[in-house]
Amino acid sequence: MTEITEAILKKVITKRSSDTHKSDYGRILLIGGSENYGGAIIMSTSGAVNSGAGLTAVATHPVNLTALHARLPEAMFIDWRDAKLANLIKNMDVVICGPGLGMSDLAKQIMVILRRCTSEKQTVVLDASALDLISEDKSLLPTNAGHLILTPHQMEWQRLSQIRIPFQTDSANIDALNQLIPDSNAMLVLKSNHTHIYDGKGQVFVNPLGNPGMATGGMGDTLAGIIGGFVAQFGPSVDTVLAAVYIHSLAGDLINKDNYVVKPTEVSKVLPKLMKKYSELS
Repeated sequence: MTEITEAILKKVITKRSSDTHKSDYGRILLIGGSENYGGAIIMSTSGAVNSGAGLTAVATHPVNLTALHARLPEAMFIDWRDAKLANLIKNMDVVICGPGLGMSDLAKQIMVILRRCTSEKQTVVLDASALDLISEDKSLLPTNAGHLILTPHQMEWQRLSQIRIPFQTDSANIDALNQLIPDSNAMLVLKSNHTHIYDGKGQVFVNPLGNPGMATGGMGDTLAGIIGGFVAQFGPSVDTVLAAVYIHSLAGDLINKDNYVVKPTEVSKVLPKLMKKYSELS
């Protein structure tokens, strides 16, 4: 097991060249946000936008449109029932699916569309409800994607892997990931007080940062957005995912110095300044 260090941020986060435009920093689509869980997709979108994604679109329930645009006018909107969703998926570099998605029949239909429309050129980040839906029906797993990143918390991983939380050892998790996605194009970000990252090839990394103030609803949704934002800009490597996980907790630790509770929305706000700092050190 390898502990992630601050050096990963200096390695991954680079200065932006003057001769660039928004398309150079990745196109992301986030899918989620049912009637009752619109906050989840908004927080995830905030993570993606504030971590530097070039173009960000959100497919969600239309009830979330006003709140989304009030909080994040940078993000484009599409009704997740729109027939154009399939083509939009095909044109994205990264798709994040699951925050607030829910377990409805429509959510299952969206997962079918995602599976049908993704290609080897894309990275798909699966979180929350998307993982629970796959737990019920493994055929929903979008194995056509070039890279898959699973971001469950321990209970979601228990449902998906059938490994009870007390028995989620590194070796058991590696075996379960390889059985679920045999061709090793997947990474597992297993969220806990010290998140473990599995690269699909047997390597295990542990995040030493994080604090109890981050035990707040929406923290995992925000992390999924940050992972997507980093992958869009810096590529779908293990280092990129490690950097996203590390900076998420680093931001949380900085906020926790003066705050008993760390809100996910505050984590997102800190990202641009932190990324600027480390881009100067790269």
